[in-house]
Amino acid sequence: MSDIGIDISDVRDQGLLVGRLDGEIVGFIQYFVLREPQPALVPVHTVVDPEHTGRGYAGALVRELYRMAAREGVAVAPLCSYVVKWQAGHPEEAPAATGALLGAARAAFVADPARW
Repeated sequence: MSDIGIDISDVRDQGLLVGRLDGEIVGFIQYFVLREPQPALVPVHTVVDPEHTGRGYAGALVRELYRMAAREGVAVAPLCSYVVKWQAGHPEEAPAATGALLGAARAAFVADPARW
């Protein structure tokens, strides 16, 4: 259970971090796992159902993504504009990725356009 009352689960094989309220999906972060130059979670899209916007669900999902990365000992290399903005506002919770790591994440993203 998140800090604001949604259940968040990682569906790693689909690259989704899913938020549910009373069993209903209210939002998700789509991500992929980068292996090189170092292991990292790379969030690509953050989506919250329009009926549920403005309730803090997107922030709760991002916060859990960074907590998950910390538990796994990996970095987060955000490509999603929402995650980038959230990270900038929460540097104590969300360490910034290096330029090299972000470059590798962008290259991996561009290399597989059919996926996104």
